[in-house]
Amino acid sequence: MFSGFAFDFVSEDVVLQPGAAPVQRDFVSHPGAVGVVALRQIDGVEHVLLLSQYRHPVRARLWEIPAGLLDVPGERAVEAARRELAEEAQLGAHSWDVLVDYFTTPGGNSEGIRVFLARDLYPAPLPDGFVQEAEEAEMEAVWVPLQAAVELVHAGQLHNPSTVVGVLACASALSEPGRLRGVDAPWLRWD
Repeated sequence: MFSGFAFDFVSEDVVLQPGAAPVQRDFVSHPGAVGVVALRQIDGVEHVLLLSQYRHPVRARLWEIPAGLLDVPGERAVEAARRELAEEAQLGAHSWDVLVDYFTTPGGNSEGIRVFLARDLYPAPLPDGFVQEAEEAEMEAVWVPLQAAVELVHAGQLHNPSTVVGVLACASALSEPGRLRGVDAPWLRWD
């Protein structure tokens, strides 16, 4: 019905039960995305990287974890996460784990997001040929203590879903060892 830069709007006829008549379902078809909770210790306290980025649909600058689309054919999710961390924060990481997977709006949007935990960080150059432009050119970066970021979630001051989900999942995972998954852990994806 509509094809755009980051998503398409589609209409499909679906048979929900054997023998039943098909029903029409309209939804946003999205390639999926990754988010990265970049974590480092400062003075013995875990800090998470947040980036301020303007989001036009909500007419606001939001504090977000580094994130981006799964829009490179054949690229593994962890490689997309590495690429996004380098593009948005000029960082790399030696340690990668899966924190959480979720669907943003499963009743009307196919977007699935995998949020990774990146640790043992190091400075990294922008990928070859990549130029920060538009909203990415004006991002501000801050390191926030993880517990303070949790409090910001509960105070209603962080609004980006990957950030909210990622920060809470990170705090939970760090408080109970064994909750992290490997970067190739199974992931329910519609495609």
